[in-house]
Amino acid sequence: MILLTRVDHRLLHGQVATSWVNGLGSDCIFCVGDKVANDPVWKTTLKMGKPTGCKLVIKDMAHAIEAINSGVTDKYRMIICVRSIEDAKLLIDGCPQIKSLNLGNTLESPTTKQISRQIFLEPEEVEILKELGERGVEVEIRALADDKKENALALL
Repeated sequence: MILLTRVDHRLLHGQVATSWVNGLGSDCIFCVGDKVANDPVWKTTLKMGKPTGCKLVIKDMAHAIEAINSGVTDKYRMIICVRSIEDAKLLIDGCPQIKSLNLGNTLESPTTKQISRQIFLEPEEVEILKELGERGVEVEIRALADDKKENALALL
């Protein structure tokens, strides 16, 4: 069961490991992305941040989509973490059962538009989020599990 699909450039860190895992009762953190799956330093760092009693799975995009669609992940109460909005779109395109996207933290650059304290969007990311919204995907902002959902699409 997918409890949360979250965009956070840091993937797994204190907010995810404590607030989200405990707040949602998750037993699995699924970090998805080609870069992270093929980077030994990222993988080691993520393993160190994994909360006790919670499974950590790291897969590239193709294998993650395959695993989710096969049903092999259904036994877990899963938080999916991706580093970028582009990765989130690829995952949602491949797994139409994902109906909600949480924006946690994105990187600021000279070309980004800030829509909340921690969310900075490139013009192409705004377009991706609008498209997801048009397809019926909820796009919300919450830093912590107990925070009130904020409709990200209304801020674009």
